[in-house]
Amino acid sequence: MSAEFGKVAVLMGGWAAERDVSLNSGKAVLEALQAKGIDAHGVDADRNVLDILQKGKFDRVFNIMHGRGGEDGEIQGALELLQIPYTGCGVMASAISMNKLMTKRIWSGADLPTPAFVVLTADSNFEAVVEKLGLPLIVKPANEGSSIGMSKVNKVEELQAAYECAAEYDALIFAEQWVTGNEYTIAILGDEALPVIRLEVKSDFYDYAAKYQSDETQYHCPCGLDKEEEQTLQALAKTAFDVVTASGWGRVDVMRDQAGNFCLIEINTVPGMTDHSLVPMAAKSAGINFEDLVVRILETAI
Repeated sequence: MSAEFGKVAVLMGGWAAERDVSLNSGKAVLEALQAKGIDAHGVDADRNVLDILQKGKFDRVFNIMHGRGGEDGEIQGALELLQIPYTGCGVMASAISMNKLMTKRIWSGADLPTPAFVVLTADSNFEAVVEKLGLPLIVKPANEGSSIGMSKVNKVEELQAAYECAAEYDALIFAEQWVTGNEYTIAILGDEALPVIRLEVKSDFYDYAAKYQSDETQYHCPCGLDKEEEQTLQALAKTAFDVVTASGWGRVDVMRDQAGNFCLIEINTVPGMTDHSLVPMAAKSAGINFEDLVVRILETAI
């Protein structure tokens, strides 16, 4: 098996805000591939990464760069030019999915359920935003991952500060209707939706600390839905993934409101692969261990 993949670069690090998380993911992926006898090499990506890949004569790339540069179509386009097969989504799906606002617009156009939203600028009428979306609401930078720059807003006076916080990370900001209810995530591997995970956090939402630092965050798999509800949610997640032309592997985040309706939140096209990460957890529930999961993902490099 190991010979069929040739020389593999595990692309990690990068220059986004999620660099440290990517390095952790990359280390785990590299160790798993090497344990499987695959000729894998870690590459800490900087702006000279294309020179490194060409000089290294790599046959495939396992891309585990999170955030901008690695998850937004930039490295994907470069790898297309170099004609090196890589894991995960292509250029367009990566670019769309990295932009939460564009993703929501496409979902809305496809009649898929996602919370109402308003684009924010420095000149926005914050009272009008609250009138449309209600309170609480959440403010997000459109192109940042790992919940970086997000804030929950409980009163209109907090909206300015939340906007300014998000604007430190991105020029494109939006406010989104708050959904009170359970949070779920669905890993996609090839054409399959893996078992659903329900997240239980102590903070207001699944923020950076809850994802990577807290030992209080709880993950439930089985998720507590009955069989029919879980299948409905898996089908919705796979449709949401397909609509933006995503492929290979990824993760779809969903909220369920108090009326029982599922609401699509976002897609991650290069999800974390650390000890706190969700895709390995879902795979384990489906009987796929970490090393086999990493190989299955590498097989999607096209």
